[in-house]
Amino acid sequence: MTQTLTPRKPLILGNWKMHGRYDFNAELLNGITAGIKAGKTKTKVDVGVCVPAVYLSHTEDLCYGNDLFLGAQDCSAYAQGAYTGDIAAGMLPEFGVAYVLVGHSERRQYQQESSHLVALKAQQALAADLTPVVCIGETLAQREANQTLAVLTEQLQAVLAVLGAADLSRCVIAYEPVWAIGTGKTASPEQAQAVHAALREWLAQNGADAASMRLLYGGSMKPDNAVQLLGQTDIDGGLIGGAALKAADFMAIVSAAV
Repeated sequence: MTQTLTPRKPLILGNWKMHGRYDFNAELLNGITAGIKAGKTKTKVDVGVCVPAVYLSHTEDLCYGNDLFLGAQDCSAYAQGAYTGDIAAGMLPEFGVAYVLVGHSERRQYQQESSHLVALKAQQALAADLTPVVCIGETLAQREANQTLAVLTEQLQAVLAVLGAADLSRCVIAYEPVWAIGTGKTASPEQAQAVHAALREWLAQNGADAASMRLLYGGSMKPDNAVQLLGQTDIDGGLIGGAALKAADFMAIVSAAV
C-alpha cells in the first residue's frame, strides 16, 4: 500500500507488541477501519498498526484500501544472509509495510540492542523505502539524575553518525520514556512538550530538517490524556501500546489528533 505522507500531519501508530490471533486481529482491525470510515480522520491523521511479523500477510488484507498503514515491529541490520530468525527490511514491502519500528525500549532492554545496531536497522529500512520509527527513551533513574536529554541525544547521535542528517530527516522519532511504558505512568503534557521541543532543536542544530520531522510520544498515551498530549506544539502523534489493542480506545486517540 503506497501512500504519500504529508509532513507534520499527525501520525498515530499502534504497537501490538506480542499480541494477536487471527480472530482477534480481524475484529480489532475491522473496528478500527470502521471508525476511520465513520469519522473525520481520513484526511487529517495518518493511522497505522505495527503487528507481529507472522501476521503481516493476514493484516495486509485487512488494512489495504482502508486508509490504514501497516507497520512491522523490527527488521534486521543486514540486507540478507545467514541470519536465522531475522527479517530483512527488503522483505517487508512485499506485505504492504510502510513503517518499521527500530530501537523500541523493549528490544534495547531484552535483546541488548545498542544504539549503533538501531542505526544500522534504520539504514536498512530506508534502503527498502520504508519509514523507520526510531525509538528513544530514558529510564526513571536517568530522568531523576537529570540525564534525559543527554541520554536521548546520545541515542540520536548514533543514528546521525550512520545515516547523516538528510536520511535522519526521513525518519520518524518516537520518544518513549521507559519509565512510562506499560506502567500507567505518563509524562505530563508540559514535560513531554519540553522534551520534544529540545529534541527538535537538537535535530535542527545537527542539520536535520527538524521542522518537517514527525516526533511521536510513546509512553502510556490513552484516551483520557491524548487530547492534552497531542495538543502540544512539538508532539506530532503517538506510538500507542495497550490502548492500540482496543478499537474504541485507539480510535478515541486518533480522534484526539484531529
